[in-house]
Amino acid sequence: MRIKQINPAALYDGAPFGMSQATVDSGSGLVFVSGQVDWDTNYQVKHDSIEAQAESALQNLLTVLDAAGSSAGNVLQLRVYVRGELGDYMETLAPMMSKYFGASRPALTGIGVASLASPQTLIEIEAVARVCDE
Repeated sequence: MRIKQINPAALYDGAPFGMSQATVDSGSGLVFVSGQVDWDTNYQVKHDSIEAQAESALQNLLTVLDAAGSSAGNVLQLRVYVRGELGDYMETLAPMMSKYFGASRPALTGIGVASLASPQTLIEIEAVARVCDE
């Protein structure tokens, strides 16, 4: 088994935290994507609303998937962590998940939490995917 670290230059550097944006297991072809948030390259939140942060986190997720040789259509599982009560955000988040993942309909777990990576971070999205078929 060979593990490849994925760290797109467009995203913040996870090295100070001891993490990669994703890892790919070449034996299984699985891509494990770290929780994506609305951070710029200086670890600062870019938006105030859950909608804008979710959009940014999803765009970051696509960036990581692409760098790993995968895509939204190859996502097997998503975990969406929101600060507070998940039910308060379902009307906002459900259409976004459908927009990004459409017919692929990955397994999805939503989790309300008390805190995330920073006090301003409202949402974090992690994924397990497979590399694209050649």
